[in-house]
Amino acid sequence: MHPVLITIGSLELPTYGLLLAIGLGAALVTVVRLGRREGLDASRLVDFSTWLIVVGLVGAKVLMILTDWSFYWHNPGEIFSMATLRAGGVFYGGFAAAALFAAWYVRVHQLPAWKVFDVYALAIALGQSIGRLGCFAAGCDYGKPTKSFLHVVFTNPISQEVSGVPLGVPLHPAQLYEALANLAIFGILLWHYQHKRRDGEVFVLYLALYAVARFFLEFLRGDEDRGFVFHHLLSTSQFIAILALAAAAILTTVLRRRAPVAQPASASLGPEVGCPQDAVATVAGRRTRA
Repeated sequence: MHPVLITIGSLELPTYGLLLAIGLGAALVTVVRLGRREGLDASRLVDFSTWLIVVGLVGAKVLMILTDWSFYWHNPGEIFSMATLRAGGVFYGGFAAAALFAAWYVRVHQLPAWKVFDVYALAIALGQSIGRLGCFAAGCDYGKPTKSFLHVVFTNPISQEVSGVPLGVPLHPAQLYEALANLAIFGILLWHYQHKRRDGEVFVLYLALYAVARFFLEFLRGDEDRGFVFHHLLSTSQFIAILALAAAAILTTVLRRRAPVAQPASASLGPEVGCPQDAVATVAGRRTRA
């Protein structure tokens, strides 16, 4: 693949970094557009998103280090190495850290928590889909060897240096599988957002759908540094996915006790336009006055 997109002298533009930035940008646009439809302040959402990005990135790195603690314990200098800084980290670590921070932030700033979480669920799914393309370009989060015609062969030494991906071996394109899964989840969430009866349903649906997708996709992953529990029975992410699915079930029960709310007027991510009925009423009013 192409871990480095452009090289100018000693400066390099990593493909993963560029796609990560695009993913974060797409997520931010989604948050602002849908947030406005929920009556949320755009400037507050931008501030909130900035902090979430920082906290999420740190959380992802921390869980990555913890899942491969024996290596970092014997090589403490690697914690601040370029390989560690380039690595994306473990998504669930970033998600957990961001979720805890979000719970604190919405409480302090008195934001409608479930409305906010619904909006960010859509943004996360879209950002993940684009971000996983960056993983594919860099070679990290690679899949197991396969004889299937659906395979990818990494040949760039930089990819092996950064992620440890084996070169010249047909592998499952696990990164593309997850990118497609997240894109499908985004589409499902967007549809459900237009039909939700209670705030929080979209966020809970995201928890459940991603947990199921991640649990099964982990069986196709070949990178051993993502950590394992119960004597290698489950990967760290599979174990967290089970916890996330249980949390989704509990939250579903909690939300069903809440009164239904009015549905959002539109979940379109395009430019906001006026309602046709309003235009008709305006024309009718002008005719009456005339």
